[in-house]
Amino acid sequence: MASKTIVLLRGLLRERRHWGDFLACLQQKLPESRLVTLDIPGNGALCHALSPSAISGITDTLRTRVETKPLTLVTLSMGGMIALDWMHRYPADINRAILINTSARPHAPFYWRLRWRNYAVLLSLLWQAPAAREKLILSLTSNRHQHDAKLLARWQNWQRQNPVTTQNALRQILAAATFKARQKPQAPLLLIASRHDRLVDYRCSRKLATAWDACYQEHSWGGHDLPLDDPNWLAETIASWLLQP
Repeated sequence: MASKTIVLLRGLLRERRHWGDFLACLQQKLPESRLVTLDIPGNGALCHALSPSAISGITDTLRTRVETKPLTLVTLSMGGMIALDWMHRYPADINRAILINTSARPHAPFYWRLRWRNYAVLLSLLWQAPAAREKLILSLTSNRHQHDAKLLARWQNWQRQNPVTTQNALRQILAAATFKARQKPQAPLLLIASRHDRLVDYRCSRKLATAWDACYQEHSWGGHDLPLDDPNWLAETIASWLLQP
């Protein structure tokens, strides 16, 4: 295994608590590892901070909050873009990285990186009340829990506790939209995609894996928030890859 410190990063509008049961599943599979969850500026415990409008700014902020290096990254969605930037600019920091349901220019067209049917829906997120925003996010990102009232209530409560402002949401969207993957990272990569991701086309991950000759795994039914939909499968897949010789 490359590193006993595993840093987990989520994406747009999400915080560390959204990892949910997946954290316990991964810890069970990797009992000797230290799991570290970080919020990006503007989200979660850092909701009062200003979100950088570029992925590089997010990377630089997060990098100062991790003392143990080199490390392993487990990332979801925009978190994968942060991982790619981190590995490109600070290659000595990262031993391995897992990218779940991510995308990056120029390896995928814009209508794969964000399915065109969701353009108007996502724009509406910026102007909706927080409770309605969380309901819409759950419906878009989960194929298993989109009608889970208890889970939705929990997410809505987190949003009340740590509200993501419209300004920070816009800045995070800008950061993701303008990010470009520069070159193949030096560190080994595992790309994981949900075949039935309704937000980001799974082919974004598959094309990245092909272009960079990286390992690739595909989930047959999960949504964009794969750690929520199938935490056990995801933890087993990641642990198997990390523990291989």
